[in-house]
Amino acid sequence: MLSGNRAPAPVQQIVRPQETVEILVAKTDIAVGRAVSEADLAWQAWPVAAAGPLFIRKTDRPNALSDFKGAVARSPFIAGEPIREQKLVRADGSGFMSAILPAGKRAVSTEISAETGAGGFILPNDYVDVILTRRDQGNGAENITSETILRNIRVLAIDQTVEEKNGQKVVVGKTATLELGPQQAESLAMSRQRGTLSLALRSLADAKPNLLNETEEPQQQQDPSRVNFVRFGVNSTQTTK
Repeated sequence: MLSGNRAPAPVQQIVRPQETVEILVAKTDIAVGRAVSEADLAWQAWPVAAAGPLFIRKTDRPNALSDFKGAVARSPFIAGEPIREQKLVRADGSGFMSAILPAGKRAVSTEISAETGAGGFILPNDYVDVILTRRDQGNGAENITSETILRNIRVLAIDQTVEEKNGQKVVVGKTATLELGPQQAESLAMSRQRGTLSLALRSLADAKPNLLNETEEPQQQQDPSRVNFVRFGVNSTQTTK
């Protein structure tokens, strides 16, 4: 009877230590185009359940610190971010621009100004449309036409600036370097001889890589009597008839 009045024994909870694995992470911020040194990398314990298949594990690649020495960052890393090999490329003595350029793409530069470059608000890694404006003489009158020749094009650099630095919000340069396919590069080179090129900055909402490509259907031929104007990013059409 006395034993029946005893309080139940407390339940002991057994806490098992979380299984971890050491993965390679960025020790400091690494900017685009920067050559990585061993001081920029470190091994860090990471929960096994959260370690993705693309993470570099010390058990698989114990010499990764020295293996990635000299590799160029194709995309930026922030301190503590796991290193993924896809975001690094070995320059092998080449310039950093050729190292960060995706396979099959070309880096082509074109002259810009504050008027043709969205007032300097276009930064590297933004996406733009390229607009060609022409002045044609015909029937004793001058016709001004504009058309979009390239869409959703990534900006690699403005002059020598390849990233935003020190809180810089505006880069007013004279040259924009664009990431183009072979056919797009030919189209841009030909268009430079035909008229004036302008860059139209795309919104982050619809500027996505590979949204449009070189296989895009050509635009319908424009009516020469209709003139398209682009002012402060707003399109308007007027007729010359």
